[in-house]
Amino acid sequence: MFERSSGILLHPTSLPGKYGIGSLGKEAYKFVDFLKKSNQKLWQIFPLGPTGYGDSPYQCFSSFAGNPYLIDFDLLIEQNLLTEEDLKDVNFGGNEEYIDYGAIYNQKYPLLRKAYENFKANGNKELKEKLETFKTENSSWLDDYSLYISLKNHFNGLPWNEWEDDIRTRKEAAINKYKAELVNEIEYHNFIQFLFFTQWNNVKKYANDNGIKIIGDIPIFVAVDSSDAWANPEIFLFDPELKPVKVAGVPPDYFSATGQLWGNPLYDWDKLKELNYKWWVDRVRANLSTCDIIRIDHFRGFDEYWAVPYGDKTAENGTWCPGPRTDLFNAIKNELGELPIIAEDLGTMTQGVIDLREATGFPGMKILGFAFDSKEENDYLPHTYTKNCVVYTGTHDNDTLIGWFTKANEDDKQFARNYLNSRSDNEIHWDAIRGAWSSVANMAIAPIQDFLGLGSEARINTPGLASGNWQWRLKDGVLTDELAERIAKLTKVYSR
Repeated sequence: MFERSSGILLHPTSLPGKYGIGSLGKEAYKFVDFLKKSNQKLWQIFPLGPTGYGDSPYQCFSSFAGNPYLIDFDLLIEQNLLTEEDLKDVNFGGNEEYIDYGAIYNQKYPLLRKAYENFKANGNKELKEKLETFKTENSSWLDDYSLYISLKNHFNGLPWNEWEDDIRTRKEAAINKYKAELVNEIEYHNFIQFLFFTQWNNVKKYANDNGIKIIGDIPIFVAVDSSDAWANPEIFLFDPELKPVKVAGVPPDYFSATGQLWGNPLYDWDKLKELNYKWWVDRVRANLSTCDIIRIDHFRGFDEYWAVPYGDKTAENGTWCPGPRTDLFNAIKNELGELPIIAEDLGTMTQGVIDLREATGFPGMKILGFAFDSKEENDYLPHTYTKNCVVYTGTHDNDTLIGWFTKANEDDKQFARNYLNSRSDNEIHWDAIRGAWSSVANMAIAPIQDFLGLGSEARINTPGLASGNWQWRLKDGVLTDELAERIAKLTKVYSR
């Protein structure tokens, strides 16, 4: 399904810019221009949803909504929704290389509210008509999301399962009551989503027009505190009080003696099957409208998932339960046709997962950062690949190549040097990228940090750390024509 190609992994929040966090304005378009100069065909991003506690794009308030942090203020100035004066002397954080989420939260929402008040007052008929069209076309998720986020603010940030009983359980009278009371707040959040998707769709169109496809990302599970869980409790394993019966995690392994307790609610796959997997079909359809290809995180969970009793402090007492397997993907294909999906099949792979991946035809993932264990042969070494896979030098869960190499033991370093035919440790990142690009894998992708040869200071996420992640940003001016030319030459040599 996928042609031989290559690309760069960079989430829009990591773009440079003057407002403390990357956005969907001129820097996004400049990055597309850089991709084109570099002869790249793919731009991979993280989930685009509104982030909650910990700022992780893999724990969002909605599987369908967009992240307000990414809305570009300069574009709002062009639309006369804000003025330069509105943004004068606003503190978005003092470090251009790291995001200060506290400052962003405190400054961005008041400015978006000002934009909304100006929108209501300025009488722009065309913009108002476009908003109404957006609301109609997206009502299947937007109505629930905007009400949910308005209620969340009304209840001082409490998760939905701690709201008053009538609205927590979605009693019709309570829904109608709060829709009336919070009508302006709901319209404000409709407006924010309209701004996000208008800006994002324009960026995506620009990328597509320049021959670049967007690879998006779907986490298998949703957050407990999300509009998905509140609005669709019947498709999750909740008890009559709407508390999870069991939650997601992974069992104890080499990396963690007690496993990983993620805490996400688990799906009631029997109920989903009864409903022809409609929620999943809608989720994939929505993601394919904002991206061209989707990476599905934790693909193993569709074969079997680790279910931990709710309330346990560790993941040790979980059990393996069967997932929907091919039944889910057949149902989605029946509705949407062939699916441009990448299966994140990392970690311990059972024969069941391998069989599921092969039955769907989805390419799996290979991580070069895992390849150079001098003690054992593994299937992350490029000579073991088949065409139907995607090779990454690293993902958001890995250290950068330089960070990994700096900390690796000498035997592993020497194995990497020998395998990659590397003549200088200063060029080891380029040698690894060449190893990925020269492989038979249909797609090859590297985070921008690896092209830049950055160390662990540029790592964007360390699994298991509750805070301090997702903060790294690209410095302005580092994406030079010289770098683009070097990437383009490498890409041409290996016919990507």
